[in-house]
Amino acid sequence: MTKLAVAAQVRAEDPRRDFAQAEVIGGIVLLAAVILALAWANSPLSGSYERLWATPLPLGVGPLTIDADLRHWVNEGLMAVFFFVVGLEIKRELVTGALRDARAAALPAMAAAGGVLLPALLFTVIAGGGAASAGWGIPMATDVAFAAGVLAVLGSRVPAGARLFLLSVAIVDDLIAITVIAVFYSAALAPGWLAVAGAGLAAVLGLRGLGVSRTWPYVVAGVAVWYAAYRSGVHATIAGAALALLTPARPVRGHQVLATLERRLHPVSALLVVPLFALANAGLDLRGGLLGQAAGSRLAWAVAVGLLAGKTLGIGAATLAAVRTGAGRLPPGIGAAQVWGVSMVAGIGFTVSLFITDLAYPAAALVDQAKVGIFVGSLASGVLGVIVLRVTARSPAGTAGPSGYAGWPRRSARR
Repeated sequence: MTKLAVAAQVRAEDPRRDFAQAEVIGGIVLLAAVILALAWANSPLSGSYERLWATPLPLGVGPLTIDADLRHWVNEGLMAVFFFVVGLEIKRELVTGALRDARAAALPAMAAAGGVLLPALLFTVIAGGGAASAGWGIPMATDVAFAAGVLAVLGSRVPAGARLFLLSVAIVDDLIAITVIAVFYSAALAPGWLAVAGAGLAAVLGLRGLGVSRTWPYVVAGVAVWYAAYRSGVHATIAGAALALLTPARPVRGHQVLATLERRLHPVSALLVVPLFALANAGLDLRGGLLGQAAGSRLAWAVAVGLLAGKTLGIGAATLAAVRTGAGRLPPGIGAAQVWGVSMVAGIGFTVSLFITDLAYPAAALVDQAKVGIFVGSLASGVLGVIVLRVTARSPAGTAGPSGYAGWPRRSARR
């Protein structure tokens, strides 16, 4: 390979490497925010925690005013930035990245599908009927920041292929989560406002078609789309993902629009938006017997089991099926043992799981029980995943051969 070819390959991999690095750092900041929220909510100053996030903060003019509190603005306003960045990453991978080729995308698609369907099924079986059943989407999502941080802590013990596998599965996982939120966790739709949101998205396409390169017209159109989505009943954060999917992934007049936006906004999302979201939503007061209540709650167990067992078995079994049938191929250097370890780590479902919890339950008691399940399931997934990956790193049986299939009984791949 020539030096020019090597340089081109390095440039092509830069966005993914930058994304992973930002997620690792973001995971550290996110953990600090969670610890701060829990400490604050369980301290003598706990009253100030809830008062702060319940502070009324109406914004707008006249009939267009949105009357909401500070937590609401974080959850529905700032989190639109998070979903915009997620949408940018999905768009890049679909157009120029690992998911652009159907055969290459088959493995992460099948793994992510298994890691979504089985957690939802286990949750539904354990939670039973009633109001608790509305949270079936809670254990479906992987928190890529926390998961990437766990793999970073293990360093060279984890092969690069394992990180690639996790990131690819998480991207498809995010796409499914966005769809689930838009379809199943939106309020009754207002057709008029929905049409306005659609017109705003069409305006963005029109600006692209006219070759408009200034930023402010797109910002104005984006804010209008967000507001219309908010009023329409579709969760407003979905507007961020929709706008991202309209962003050109290929150069426009020599400008890397998507890469520039991702480079500028990803640190804002990872280091500011997501930690603020955690600070606003992770503050559980555990002093009033909540842990005891959660221990006897089918809802808390449904979330925890969905994250730990559902993600592990769903991703691992779907990956095994894809490899054995020749439908997908593992990245080099990763074997069966690493797949199970990464599948466990993927059970760390935090940011989007908390997000769906607030959409699923109006009752504070159910929200608190579900959050305990998220904490327990995510912690167990992270700890067990680390143990498995550390053990397999020292085991020759956990090392994949040149084909990347160590430990997998497989059929001949289809040609």
